[in-house]
Amino acid sequence: MNRKSKTTALTMALISAFALSACGSGSDNAPSSTAGAKATDQPSETKASEAPVTEAAPEPVTLKFYVGGGTLTDTEFKLFFEEPTKEKFPHITLEKIVPADGVKPAEVLTSNDVPDIIYQTSGSYYTFQELGVFADLTPLAEKHGFDTKRLKPVLLDSVLNFSKEGELFTLPFSSNVAALFYNKDIFDKFGVAYPPDEQITWDALLDISQKLTRSDGGVNYIGTDLNNGPATLQGSYGIFALDPESGEPTLQSGQWRRVFETVQKNVQLPGFVQGEQYQYDRDSFIVDQNLAIRPTLLANLIGPLEELRAQGKPLNWDLAPIPNFEDNLGQGKVANVHSVSISSVSKHKDEAFQVLAHILSDDVQRILSRNGRVPAIDNPELEKEFGADIEVLKGKKIENIFKTKPPVLDQHRLEGDVSKHVTQAFADIALKGTDVNTAIRAAEEAIRKDLETLKITKP
Repeated sequence: MNRKSKTTALTMALISAFALSACGSGSDNAPSSTAGAKATDQPSETKASEAPVTEAAPEPVTLKFYVGGGTLTDTEFKLFFEEPTKEKFPHITLEKIVPADGVKPAEVLTSNDVPDIIYQTSGSYYTFQELGVFADLTPLAEKHGFDTKRLKPVLLDSVLNFSKEGELFTLPFSSNVAALFYNKDIFDKFGVAYPPDEQITWDALLDISQKLTRSDGGVNYIGTDLNNGPATLQGSYGIFALDPESGEPTLQSGQWRRVFETVQKNVQLPGFVQGEQYQYDRDSFIVDQNLAIRPTLLANLIGPLEELRAQGKPLNWDLAPIPNFEDNLGQGKVANVHSVSISSVSKHKDEAFQVLAHILSDDVQRILSRNGRVPAIDNPELEKEFGADIEVLKGKKIENIFKTKPPVLDQHRLEGDVSKHVTQAFADIALKGTDVNTAIRAAEEAIRKDLETLKITKP
């Protein structure tokens, strides 16, 4: 079934605005090499036709780089994009665009700062696809000799799933994988063994959590929060509330039932729910330091943990492989892809693609890896250098990050519109004591009701 959204009036308006406001100079194929003079073995005067000829230097080009999803700090932008680009292509300048809070992508894309390159995550991708702003990168890849087989298959397959007609609308830049972060001091305090260096099941993790969820010295310690309830667990199976092909609700499946039964088991641990609080976030782990275990994506904690270290308040922590269900061991959380696209009306598509191809070179991807980003290219040697330039990762069990492999991401374009009902089902289980069957049934009914409207508003 074709999941590609139809062209809407909004899309046409955006494209028109793009065409009017996109700015630029120079050709898409400005030469970057200099031809040397012809040699001659005659001492006679050089003929005019044999005089040294120097090709014109490429005209300066500014590419506007829009961070439309995910986190890309100024330091990361400079390290991963700006500096490598300037070194390889001195005539190209990257200008980072970060909209103010509350400014929607449609507003950015119709402003005077129309981007050439768009950076997003798998979670924000469909927002842009619905606006019809992506160029198909397939012709550019062929023109510039870029081999997509260099990319990790799971990431390439994930981005290809965004289009069912073969277009390549985005290139994976890095993947944000999940691991189990744990506070060693809490384990030591209660004499509990650290999580093993081999992958365990979610049930085994909850057994550990039960030993650590207790009150001591006026502090309520929590063994583990499963991080947004069902979200991390559903990622273990790579499942979503909607079937990726048909768009029909999937919550009645056996896998979804296991997901909800596991989150129910977690919130029912004595002492876990405190009044209206049933979720314990990053601050519980690094600020309050009463959360012993946090299964989460690397980007969620590595930066904050490095900040603590730099402030002279290091946390005593380490890493274990992300758990999974008994019938799915060996697999990690579904791929969270950070990717880069080119706007469909950019006047500098060739230069923009050259930038993307360069940041996917071994040299630049090595910089990513050494600074705590999992590379997108399929080169195991780079993963061995992961985190080498980050002080807080020195001495940590980095190898545990790579002991599981993420499943391919394949979700329906309307998933983001209905996932709130899964979140509500979790809240009902935690705070109201709603049983799993009732919570699933209510969520599915709400999803079906929303779909009736969405099929009209987002055909």
